[in-house]
Amino acid sequence: MPLEVILETAIGVFNSDERAEEAILELRERLPEDSLVFLTRNQGEAARLGKVVGGIAGGATGLYAAIAVSLLVPGIGSVFALGAGAAALLGMAGAGTGGALAKSAAQESRHSEDIAFFRSVLKAGRSLIVVRTESKELARFACDVLDRLGIGLQPDPADQIQTSTRMLAQAAVLDITGRITLGEGNVVLRDKVGELLDAGNQRIILNLQDVHFIDSSGLGELVKAHATVRNKGGQLTLVNLNRRISDLLQMTKLSTVFEIQPDEETAVRHPTGTQGTPPK
Repeated sequence: MPLEVILETAIGVFNSDERAEEAILELRERLPEDSLVFLTRNQGEAARLGKVVGGIAGGATGLYAAIAVSLLVPGIGSVFALGAGAAALLGMAGAGTGGALAKSAAQESRHSEDIAFFRSVLKAGRSLIVVRTESKELARFACDVLDRLGIGLQPDPADQIQTSTRMLAQAAVLDITGRITLGEGNVVLRDKVGELLDAGNQRIILNLQDVHFIDSSGLGELVKAHATVRNKGGQLTLVNLNRRISDLLQMTKLSTVFEIQPDEETAVRHPTGTQGTPPK
């Protein structure tokens, strides 16, 4: 049986057209075209960036071909995309420019949380760059670019990630301390959530009180963890968000996707959760 390929995901959210353009131009210097997608509701931004990148790339295809594909997304309207795989990221299937694309049931099931996140960011008028790659080296390069130019937090010299688990009523609480970043941080989160699911835990609570920093890869890992739990019939809730992490989730619109509670006791009492709960 072939080994499962694990893709590292880095997500950059942008308010500024100029910063998004700068990030794309830096990323294209090293990233293969099939690992990079740019999404925006601003047609002029997509057209301009497509021409800039396409002009540099010459006769390339995909992202680097100066083509901005228009996707008509229900509830949002027109979304302009550069890069292969843009339709799949939004839960769409089919091909064509300027038309309404049909939803893919399989994609919607597998990536529902990713889709909700991407759509919420676009609906808020922000742009997205999504990088998915098997290469740890390229993922680290992408994180450096997206963290520097996108909406996010500047890293601090916090300790490396540490975790512990405990049971509270019928929920498994994963206490996380330090940073959720590319490398050890996102791998630890991925492994710990997987272990809890394998042990039969359907309700998982992430205690983020002592998390000091989340980079673009950490954001991608949180989205994947939420999707993994939901796709296995479980529930993932974030609790004890400090102001720093709460602000990050608000700015990137992840707060509209995750179930968030002020503390684990409240999460246990209200298993359906709420979205966007501010920190204490």
